[in-house]
Amino acid sequence: MKRVHVAAAVIRDASGKILIARRADTQHQGGLWEFPGGKVEADESVETALARELHEELGIVVGAARPLIKVRHDYPDKQVLLDVWEVSAFSGEPHGAEGQPLAWVSARELTGYEFPAANQPIIAAARLPAEYLITPEGLETPALLRGMQKAIANGIKLVQLRAPNGYDPQYRDLAVDAAGLCAGKAQLMLKGPFEWLGDFPSAGWHITAAQLRKHAAAGRPFGKDRWLAASCHNAEELSLAQQMDVDFVTLSPVQPTQTHPDAQPLGWDEAARLIEGFNKPVYLLGGVGPDDREKAWEAGAQGVAGIRAFWPEA
Repeated sequence: MKRVHVAAAVIRDASGKILIARRADTQHQGGLWEFPGGKVEADESVETALARELHEELGIVVGAARPLIKVRHDYPDKQVLLDVWEVSAFSGEPHGAEGQPLAWVSARELTGYEFPAANQPIIAAARLPAEYLITPEGLETPALLRGMQKAIANGIKLVQLRAPNGYDPQYRDLAVDAAGLCAGKAQLMLKGPFEWLGDFPSAGWHITAAQLRKHAAAGRPFGKDRWLAASCHNAEELSLAQQMDVDFVTLSPVQPTQTHPDAQPLGWDEAARLIEGFNKPVYLLGGVGPDDREKAWEAGAQGVAGIRAFWPEA
């Protein structure tokens, strides 16, 4: 069965709302909502196909677009490759040129709409930012909280409170303060044993590769209403993350780092190859910073994660 190549768009307006369209009842997966787009013809580039489809379907002209995520999905009756781009600028007033109902929704509201199964990773990618801050170790609590506050004020939307010294009571106290800082402004990701999950209902959980190996077979430890992420370093760990149905991962190290000087870096080409077979958002980590965002997007990643490169006090 030949995989159908589809170009799709996460289109954002100036306020950050995202445009979705309802599929006609007669279509494959009819009645469900989708991100606008259509089939890439044999002689077309993805960008050309995307521009053509969005003009035909919505009457808009694309001004600025960049790769967001690629998703391969096998339905019982067809196989698709969804090549998804984020459209951040366009001209014209979007309308359902083919009679399809449209809706502008916030990223958070996307989870309230029914989409085809293949679209779930796209919803995650549309809700996640391009940068993931991991807090540095060895800081006194006031300095750590001050740095977090500053980073959030600078626009960081996703923060992992790193737990380098295992799971001590001090980390839990710090997590309470961090949750207060992030409330309503940024998504906090915590680390630690699953026994702590109930104490921090607003936080997502970022599990270690060791936890992934131990718990992947049991599936997700909680529902889809909160974020689950994992640290991955190779194809085997990515496969376990897929099995556990995490929402996103970090893949590292891309380049040599000060924190793990002995780790063998993947390099950009190998990172891109690993991402290609993985259907969820990936943050590249290790020797990368904000300046590498576009390179990460070209490699198929959601964006970049880091400690020093993103820490405002550095």
